[in-house]
Amino acid sequence: MFDVTAIREEFPILKQQVYGRPLVYLDSGATAQKPEVVIRTLDRLHRELNANIHRGVHYLSEQATELYEAARATVADFVGAAAREEVVFTAGATAAINTVAYGWGDRFVEAGDNVVVSEMEHHSNIVPWQLLCERRGASLRVLPFDDAGRLMVERLPELLDERTKLVAVTQASNTLGTRPDLRPIVEAAHRVGAVVLVDGCQGVVHGGVDVQALDCDFYAFSGHKLYGPTGIGVLYGKRALLEAMSPFMGGGDMVDRVSFERTTYAPVPLKFEAGTANYIGAIGLGEAIRFLQGLDGAAVEAHEQVLLAYASEELQRIDGLQIYGTQANKCAILSFNIAGVHGYDLGMILDKLGIAVRTGQHCAEPVMTHYGVQGMCRASLALYTTEEEIAALVKGVKRAVAMLRG
Repeated sequence: MFDVTAIREEFPILKQQVYGRPLVYLDSGATAQKPEVVIRTLDRLHRELNANIHRGVHYLSEQATELYEAARATVADFVGAAAREEVVFTAGATAAINTVAYGWGDRFVEAGDNVVVSEMEHHSNIVPWQLLCERRGASLRVLPFDDAGRLMVERLPELLDERTKLVAVTQASNTLGTRPDLRPIVEAAHRVGAVVLVDGCQGVVHGGVDVQALDCDFYAFSGHKLYGPTGIGVLYGKRALLEAMSPFMGGGDMVDRVSFERTTYAPVPLKFEAGTANYIGAIGLGEAIRFLQGLDGAAVEAHEQVLLAYASEELQRIDGLQIYGTQANKCAILSFNIAGVHGYDLGMILDKLGIAVRTGQHCAEPVMTHYGVQGMCRASLALYTTEEEIAALVKGVKRAVAMLRG
């Protein structure tokens, strides 16, 4: 059995009170909390091993470098990469996606080509492709979803052609929770010679990934959603593609030889890691992954699904409440609105009850446009979420509705 009480003991922030009430943290889709082992690791690194990696022969530098590269190997194993060289550390998923948009896109996308994105993407998996299309004279095409939040994969044939260069799609929607079946998308894209980038920010947390089995070409995620530090992320890329790409940024550590006549670059992945690396963040991310690898992933998923079903059932009993994204096999994200209640007001009242949810557009304005709303209230669950916290959410929403409707 999954022991959520024991798990919560690993997360010190969950023990605090907010406005005199126990903290009910239901915003893990934005930023997950950190287990004690990650916090201790970051503290130890700052206290004992703080030194630039790859550039020193002294003890601190060598130790930090060893731990940094060990973290790369941990990430590679976690996502199923063929080799650790296929793992690039970035500042986050946004930086990872932009690395592909500039390093790969500017080299291989030409005027008249097209890029396909899904309608349910986070802005970070839309705007970089819009900018690429503007720079290169390409067009952006959109794969829609239906009102249940199902990605309409059957529409792909009318969007893909011999000029399609890249398909960008989420593994799990940060707003709807939808987890599309990505294999048909990857296969269809590859048939026309396009590459596929998957935004794995939510998917890597809720269910994980095997990039080789999925056969995606690029995969991006952020550490802070995976119980790791902020300011660190990962770009996985097939080695041949990374080697064919141009560097996104220039500077130290990404070079081989530098002269005023010509500069040559370090081999992958260092070619994409310009400047002083966030080695403390990367090592902390590796520690977070090892923490997760020590758990039963299937038990975690089952725990989250039980809570999601409970929350959905109880919230739907509230008059005027609409849940967005009702697909089977969705991940533990619940977005909703209540007729006659503004989401911001709801979020503020819940906050005073110690309940942290997120309100607004969730960096997914096209999703809001699809449903004709200005924003949504979102409760995103995690492995440390409890049934009692879901009950507190439901009770808090009912109280807020009674107050706001008068």
